[in-house]
Amino acid sequence: MLIKTFAIVIFVAIIFSLGTALVHLVKAKDEEHSRKTAKALTFRIGLSLLLFIIFAIALLLGYFQPTGIGAHIQQQQLAPNSEPIQP
Repeated sequence: MLIKTFAIVIFVAIIFSLGTALVHLVKAKDEEHSRKTAKALTFRIGLSLLLFIIFAIALLLGYFQPTGIGAHIQQQQLAPNSEPIQP
């Protein structure tokens, strides 16, 4: 539950940063607003990378269990002599 809460907080910060960049982009009449737009977008990219890394680590540590096609492929690779898994 902690990872999900952390992911939601980061996602909200990403949306806020994107909104901030939009405001500065609309007000872009001088170089200062252009710098603020670039800074907000750079911050958003950093948060997105952080969120991706957290999801990857959580998946590797087993906090998330894959479902769907990927899970069926993984189960077949673990037990190659068994019958195909029906959805």
